[in-house]
Amino acid sequence: MQSETNQPWTRADWQSLVEDTYAEAFRSLYARVLVTARDRKWLLAACEKATGHASSTILCDCEAGIEQILDGKSKGQETPDGRIGALLQFHVPRFRKDRVEHLERVLLARLSQNVLTCPTTRCFNALDSDPYFKLGRKIAFFGDGHQFRSEMFGQKGWTIPTLGGEFFLSRRFGYADGIMGGNLWFLGTSEDAAIEAADRAAQAANAAPNVITTFPGGVAASASKAGSSYKFLIASTYAEYCPTLREKLGAASRVPEGVQSIMEIIINGASLQDVADATYAAIEAALPVPGIVRISAGNYGGRLGKSFVYLHPDKHPVA
Repeated sequence: MQSETNQPWTRADWQSLVEDTYAEAFRSLYARVLVTARDRKWLLAACEKATGHASSTILCDCEAGIEQILDGKSKGQETPDGRIGALLQFHVPRFRKDRVEHLERVLLARLSQNVLTCPTTRCFNALDSDPYFKLGRKIAFFGDGHQFRSEMFGQKGWTIPTLGGEFFLSRRFGYADGIMGGNLWFLGTSEDAAIEAADRAAQAANAAPNVITTFPGGVAASASKAGSSYKFLIASTYAEYCPTLREKLGAASRVPEGVQSIMEIIINGASLQDVADATYAAIEAALPVPGIVRISAGNYGGRLGKSFVYLHPDKHPVA
């Protein structure tokens, strides 16, 4: 088998470099939205704003990202209005007691302030589900009484007059159970090696269906642990895996000799199997990178979540 870089790797590489462990993911509630625009410039402008400040729910209101860019016309790439579009996912942890209300607030704020405001955009529901939010009606109040129900591009929705023309969005936006927190760690002999492996892995994961990566460029340089020595923090740096703390921590350090940098990617998705498939694609892409001495994942012994992605595929439950 070969990676996307056309450098061969073997099953022996997987067995020797990939730790026999699991990524501890957890259940989420998520929404899936399609944004279209006149061209790629305005599409990405809207999507980057709508999914901004959404790397981690530690201090963000949600975790969000771009799932896929659609050209609008090709088979499997169609959009309702035939224009270039992007699928976005928005996740909140299912363990939140107010998860339903919170997710609706997230969508209301992000779609109204970042998609409606962007020139030439339209916004469509991309998750056919019951339950759903009657979100179109709430955003349409911006029309100050001039908004109206409409049916365009085969979709029932609302039209809002704006200075730029008209903004159309769907009446209903569905939500369903998803998965958050799939992850991989790349332990390198240098920062360059760790970043290259994580970057290749993030690109491979992003090419997989039904998933997103949430951190800047898909890569996190600051893997965290639950809890802190400070009572006011719910998460903090994972000191045992910080290479610069190896000598200070001594035997408590878990950083292998020679490792100078550890980079992480986080994968959220529609299902555990979707996240697992993206995880294996990410591992394949990273295996050939020189200077990678181990590929691992973060877990907390089941204290955070009960959705495990085993890094060795033969141990992952069959969907």
